[in-house]
Amino acid sequence: MRAQHLSSQVTRRSLLRALGGGAGALAAGALAAGCGVPAAYVAPGERAGRDLSSAQKRLTWANWPLYIDVDDDDPSRRPTLDAFGERTGIQVTYTEEINDNDEFFGKISPSLMNHQRTGRDLVVISDWMCSRFVRLGWVQEMDRARQPNVTEHLDPLLRSPAFDPGRRFTVPWQSGITGIAYNKRRLGREIKHVGDLWADDLKGRVTLLSGLDESFALLMQGNGVDITRWTADDFHRVCDQVEKLVTSQHIRRFTGNDYIKDLSSGDVLACQAYSGDVIQLQADDPDIAFVVPEEGAELWAESLMIPNLADHKANAERLIDYYYEPEVAAALAAWVNYVCPVPAARDVLAAAKDRETAALAEDPLIFPDTAMRSRLAIARDIAPSERTEFAKRWNAIAGL
Repeated sequence: MRAQHLSSQVTRRSLLRALGGGAGALAAGALAAGCGVPAAYVAPGERAGRDLSSAQKRLTWANWPLYIDVDDDDPSRRPTLDAFGERTGIQVTYTEEINDNDEFFGKISPSLMNHQRTGRDLVVISDWMCSRFVRLGWVQEMDRARQPNVTEHLDPLLRSPAFDPGRRFTVPWQSGITGIAYNKRRLGREIKHVGDLWADDLKGRVTLLSGLDESFALLMQGNGVDITRWTADDFHRVCDQVEKLVTSQHIRRFTGNDYIKDLSSGDVLACQAYSGDVIQLQADDPDIAFVVPEEGAELWAESLMIPNLADHKANAERLIDYYYEPEVAAALAAWVNYVCPVPAARDVLAAAKDRETAALAEDPLIFPDTAMRSRLAIARDIAPSERTEFAKRWNAIAGL
C-alpha cells in the first residue's frame, strides 16, 4: 500500500536539509561566493579529461540518501538502476554520500580548484549550489546529441534557469515546490496567500524555513515580486517584515525539516514547507494541505552534473538520458514522490493497473496542474557580490 510505504519511509529532505557543514563548509561556501579567488575558476578548455567510457563500462554516482527507488523486499536493490545496468552493461557505483550542499562542496572543492579528478562521474546537488559550480567552471557541458530523451521530455518550466540557460551543464534529477503547509481542521479556514500567515489567529503558530536560499523567494512572492528578477531592495523589505514578526513573537521559530514534527503535533498550524514532505505527511493526516499561494511559489530542482575530468562522461550522459525515458521517470516518481521533471511520465502512471499507482498521476504535488504551473517560478540565484551581506542579515534574524 502506498500509504503504508510513505508513512514508514523517512523522507530524504526531512532527514538531511541541514544548514551548515562546520567551519570547513563555511569557508568553502565563502570561496564559492567568489571572495577573490580567481585561481579557482577553470576555463572551458581545461575541464574535460580523457573519456574512458568506451573501454570501461562503469561510472561512479554520488547522490543524497533516500533519493532513488528501492525494492521494498530487498533494500540492496534499486530497480531502475539495476535495469540500466542490465540493459547497457554499465556498472554503476552508487554512493549516498551527499548530506548537505555546503558539506559536499567542501569535500570536493579542493580537487576541482586544483584541476584534479574528484573520483565521481556524476553528482546531484541543489540548483542554488549548482550555480556556484557552473560559475566556477567546475562541471562539463553535456552532449545533448547523446541525450534525446532529455531534449524531448525535460519540463519546459525547468529548461532554462538563470544560472544555466538552456541547461547546458545541469539536468534536473527531481524537482519540488516551496510553498505553505497547514492543518485545515485545526486552523478552521483556508490559506490562499502568503499574507494569510500573518493573521492574528496564527500568532505563535507559524514557522519559516531557516536557510536563506530556501526561504527568501516565497516571502518575496508574497510582496508581489517577480522572483526571476528580484532586487536587493526586495530582499531587505522582506527582512524588515520578518524582523517585526519575530519581535512581535508572531513567528514561532525558524526550522529545518523539523517543521514536519511541529505541524504533525499541532504545535504549529501553518509553515513554509516543501511539497515532497507534505505528500508523505498527508499519507498519515489528510487534514494537512499544501498551498501554492495566489502570488506564486518557488519551483526548485536538485540536478545532475558531470564534474571536471570525470573518467566516464559518455556513460554518465547515457545514464542521465535513461532517467528521462517516461517509463523510467514514472517508476522513480512513484517511489520518491517529488515533482517529476518529466511531464510525460504522468500518462505512464495514469495507465497503471494498480489504482494507487495510477492515482499518483492526479497528484498536483508530483505533476502540477495547469493552474498551479502558472504560479510557479525559479528564483534568480543570490549573486556572489550579494551573498555575504544577505546571509549576515538573514542569519541574524533567524538566529543562526
